[in-house]
Amino acid sequence: MAGQMFLIVGVMLIAAAASALATSDSCEEELAQLGARERFLKSKLQKQELLLNRLQQLSQPRTHRKTQDPTLPPGDQAAGDTPHRDCAHVFTSGSNSSGLYRIQARGSPASVGAYCDMSDGGGWTVVQRRADGSVLFNRSWTEYKNGFGDKSGEFWFGNENLHYLTDQGNYSLRIILGDLEGSQRYAEYNNFRVGPEKSDYPLSFGAYSGTAGDALAGGYQVGVSAWASHQGARFSTYDRDNDNYKGSCAQEDKGGWWFNRCHSANLNGLYYHRGYYSAVTDDGVVWYPWKGWWYSLQTTVMKLRPADFNVDPLYDLNSV
Repeated sequence: MAGQMFLIVGVMLIAAAASALATSDSCEEELAQLGARERFLKSKLQKQELLLNRLQQLSQPRTHRKTQDPTLPPGDQAAGDTPHRDCAHVFTSGSNSSGLYRIQARGSPASVGAYCDMSDGGGWTVVQRRADGSVLFNRSWTEYKNGFGDKSGEFWFGNENLHYLTDQGNYSLRIILGDLEGSQRYAEYNNFRVGPEKSDYPLSFGAYSGTAGDALAGGYQVGVSAWASHQGARFSTYDRDNDNYKGSCAQEDKGGWWFNRCHSANLNGLYYHRGYYSAVTDDGVVWYPWKGWWYSLQTTVMKLRPADFNVDPLYDLNSV
């Protein structure tokens, strides 16, 4: 509130000074500068008023009833009587705290618990996380289909859930990668989609952007996409081999993934705590364009959001 009063006083003083300068032809430059400053402060004041109104609205108790999710820990509730389609729907409905919510994608036979990341613009449905190696990712086809792990820690959202979620429209996938030293890179793909189980959950995606390198399409080097690209790859696990390799990529690389022959990205591999590792095969948590095959990443997050999601500028403090 003090900052708001300061802006108001500033606008008044500038307006008064501008009025006085207007009587002198020799002060046109100063007058123009004061006018620009006045417009800037007025714009700043309007944005702060909008932000204050939004904060007041968010602080008011909600009038709609929330339904308790029996599969979530006590205190973690769904926002609203009817499950939302995804975390973007949760966010635009007024819930801006990261945590566990209940969602039900269009066409899905049941609602599921999902971790919603309301940072980074908000509205992200997290579908994979690696953080400490506490959860084994070398799992069966059925386990990958249904999902496993702790949604507040390490987990896989489930291929069936991924299919229903991405079948609703155009989703962007953002992947956040971290190494042992705490450095981070990201990769983003638009039009990310996972097909149905009858087709072995095939993967498709659009254009890449980011800082980690284009591992999914094999676009980091000319001539490698034939074996390195994951575009159109079917999902494989140790008990169901759908790759293009003479052996079993899932068995060799110790996790379920969309393998080709075999991979330039495998975020579901073995977790090596020291980063660089040596093994018979490159079975770590790998994103080749950034760290190569023999470095196991320490943190990974895969999260989805509708491509047409509009970030509310009132949640972006840089715009205020």
